[in-house]
Amino acid sequence: MADKPRFSAAFPYQKDVLALPVTDIDVAARWYSDHFGMTEVERHQDPVPTVVLERDGTRIGFAVTGGDASQDGAAILVSGIAEMKAELEGKGVDLGNWRVDERKGQKLQVFFVVAPDALCYYFYEPIS
Repeated sequence: MADKPRFSAAFPYQKDVLALPVTDIDVAARWYSDHFGMTEVERHQDPVPTVVLERDGTRIGFAVTGGDASQDGAAILVSGIAEMKAELEGKGVDLGNWRVDERKGQKLQVFFVVAPDALCYYFYEPIS
């Protein structure tokens, strides 16, 4: 069991984990900071408003691209998934589908979060 749950990596569902589509950069930055424990590390206005947040060296970015957030999101590899689940629940995040998946012969403990901006996150950790 991990002492503190950690983000290890993030992979986009669509094109770019540093430009997930949102409609309001400030609202996104605040929500992910408050609920996912992320810290703002970059902000740009050109070519579109963009903010990049980080946790444990893993970066996820949000941009006003006009894209459909309900069709995007990221898979987030974590260490200490049970602790991550408890941390997010403690911050009032709604979680779904605590289950075991299998990918390429590897079992994964997983859960999902659909954020208020409609982006979907697949939190996962390999099971030894």
